[in-house]
Amino acid sequence: MLPEWPDRTVTVLSTAAGPPHAIPVSTAVRSGPATVHLALGLRRESLARLREDPRCALTVLTGGVAVTAHATASVVEETDRVAFLRLDVDSVQDHDQPTFELEGGVRWRWTDDEAEAGDAEVRATLRRL
Repeated sequence: MLPEWPDRTVTVLSTAAGPPHAIPVSTAVRSGPATVHLALGLRRESLARLREDPRCALTVLTGGVAVTAHATASVVEETDRVAFLRLDVDSVQDHDQPTFELEGGVRWRWTDDEAEAGDAEVRATLRRL
C-alpha cells in the first residue's frame, strides 16, 4: 500500500478540525504497509487539531514517490516536548503520472548541533515504535 521513501524526507501533514492546515514534517517514517510514525512538537497547532479530529493526510513527494496517505492519527507516546504519533492509513492516493518523474525531494540540513542531536533521539524513538 505505502511505498518506501528515504529517511529525512520532508512530507506535508494536512489536518482538519477547522480550515485545512498543512505543515512540513521531516520525521515521517514508514513503519508498515499501512502505518507511518512521526513526531510533532507539543506546541504544534497540528497536534492540537489531531487531538480534536484525528483525520489527516500525509503527502510524500521525493525521488520516485508521489503519494498522499489518508489516515487516522493517534498519540502513542509523549515526552515533555514531543508527541509521537501513529498514522493508520485508510487509503493511498498515487499521484504518479507517465508524463513526469520526481527526481528528488526537498534538500535540507540542520544548522544547530543541539537540534540535530534532538532529531537523532526522536528518530531513534520512531524506529523503536
